[in-house]
Formats: sequence, C-alpha cells, structure tokens
Amino acid sequence: MVIHFRPMTDSAAEAEAIVQFLTSNSFPFHVTAQHTAESAREAVDSGRFWSEESVGYWILAEAETVGMVVLDDLEEDTPMFDLRLAEACRGRGLGPQILKALCSLVFEKFPEPVRFEGQTREDNVAMRKTFVRAGFLKEAHYRLGWPTADGTSVASVAYAILRQDWENNETTPLEWDDLEQLSR
Repeated sequence: MVIHFRPMTDSAAEAEAIVQFLTSNSFPFHVTAQHTAESAREAVDSGRFWSEESVGYWILAEAETVGMVVLDDLEEDTPMFDLRLAEACRGRGLGPQILKALCSLVFEKFPEPVRFEGQTREDNVAMRKTFVRAGFLKEAHYRLGWPTADGTSVASVAYAILRQDWENNETTPLEWDDLEQLSR
C-alpha cells in the first residue's frame, strides 16, 4: 500500500476537517484521549497544525485518509512527531508503513535532522512494536513521564531512528550498559 502525506493548510475548511477528525475519534494513548470541539479548535487556533514550529499532514493510504501527523522541531537536528490514526484504520498493519514513509518525508525534505524521534506510553504496546518494525530503536524510558486522564502517570518511552540508519536500512545498536565497560 502506498502512503502519501498531504500538507494541512491554514484555512477555515481545513480547521473544520481537523476538528471533525479529532472529535470523531478517540486516542486512548494520548494526553487528551477525547477532544471536545472546544479543545480541538484551541489546538487549531494555537497553530498546532501550521506554524514555524509545527507542520501537520493528512495521512493517505491509497486514496483513503487514515489519519494525521504533526511534525515538530523541524528546524532542529531531532524533530519529533505526533501520530493519530482514525479508529477505523487501526489494526490494519499501516503503522510501520506510515512510519517508514514519514522517515522518507523528514529525511528527504528537511536537511537538518540527523535523527527522528517519537514517544509513546509504556502501555501502548502496538505503537512500541510499530516503532521497532519501522527501524526505530528504543533510546529512553522516562519513568512516570506521561500524565494520564485519571491524574496518574505512566512511563514515556522514546524511540528514534538515525538518518544514517534510514539511508542504509539498518539499525545501529545502542549500548545500554556502557558504564560497565568504562569502569573496567
């Protein structure tokens, strides 16, 4: 399946499409699991989807809109992303394809990034597996770093892919216990 990204535009029609998408889908592993029309409009009005810091894209699988992604920090060497798939499109195996296509978009269109990062909650096992299947490597486990709707926190897990790994279709291993080697 071919994945495409259509840039979001700063327009009233696009704003309404974003509000419709956010309010008609639930995102249980995001800080805001269920947007209201008001919270979705606030996100749009804040420049979340088109600003100097963020660029939003609709995700298309063939001709079907399956979700949205926002790229953040594109002028830095490590941009990040916020991915949201429509509920009806989850569980279809699109995640790894979308992440691979997203890496191509970032590394081909933007010269600055040397790595590309995403984070998810520790209990979002599907997304964690998606990261690995797309060539990302776990780099951090932030204990109690992700606030939940009920006021508690769970761990936030960070994954990244290096530009060189994307170019060479490989994964450079990370040495977790490097301090042991340094103390020898």
